[in-house]
Amino acid sequence: MTTPTNPTTASSSGNHTTADPASTAIARTRQWVDKVVIGLNLCPFAKSVQVKGQVRYVVSQAHHEKALLQELARELILLADADPQEIDTTLLIVPDLLADFLDFNDFLAECDDVLEAMNLVGILQIADFHPRYQFADTEPDDMGNFTNRAPYPTLHLLREDSIDRAVQAYPQAEAIFERNIEVLEKLGLPGWQALLQDEPASKPQP
Repeated sequence: MTTPTNPTTASSSGNHTTADPASTAIARTRQWVDKVVIGLNLCPFAKSVQVKGQVRYVVSQAHHEKALLQELARELILLADADPQEIDTTLLIVPDLLADFLDFNDFLAECDDVLEAMNLVGILQIADFHPRYQFADTEPDDMGNFTNRAPYPTLHLLREDSIDRAVQAYPQAEAIFERNIEVLEKLGLPGWQALLQDEPASKPQP
C-alpha cells in the first residue's frame, strides 16, 4: 500500500487564523459543530467533549481511497490507545475525496472492513457526515437530511463506551433523531442558510 502523507491535526481548543486549506477545513468544521451540532442541540452529548477540548480534528491529505483507508486505520489506533480524557472522539475531515455522496456511501463499507480487520468492532464505531447527505427515500432538500450534513465528507470515530455512557445519561436517546428533524423542519432551508451564511460549501447543492 502507498504510504500516506501525514494529516493535519488540531485539538478542539486551537485557533486557526491562517488561510491554508487544512486550517480552513478545521475552522469550518469546528464552526459547524458549534453552530449546528451544539447550537441546535442535534447531539446532546457533543457540547461536553467540545468544551473540554476532547475532540480531535484531523484533515486528510489523501487523494485516493487507499491512502484514506490508511489514514483511517492510523486514527483508529490512535483513538483506541489514547486516554479518553485527552481524546474522546475524532473527526477525520476529507476535503479532496468523495465529493459525490453515492461514492462516499459506498466507501463506508470499506471503512467498516478496516474496523473489523483491526478487531475494533465493539470498541470503536464510525459515523458519517457529508455536505450532500441523503437518507433513502428522501428528496435532496428534505430537512431531515441536514442532520448529517457537514461542510466536508467526514468520518466520525467514536468510542462505544462513551456512547453507552451518553445513552445512560440521556434516557430518551432514541427520540433524538425525530426531535432533530422537527428542529430542522422548523428552521427550514432559509434558516439553515442564514445559520451558516459564511459556510457556502455546507449549503445544499442544486
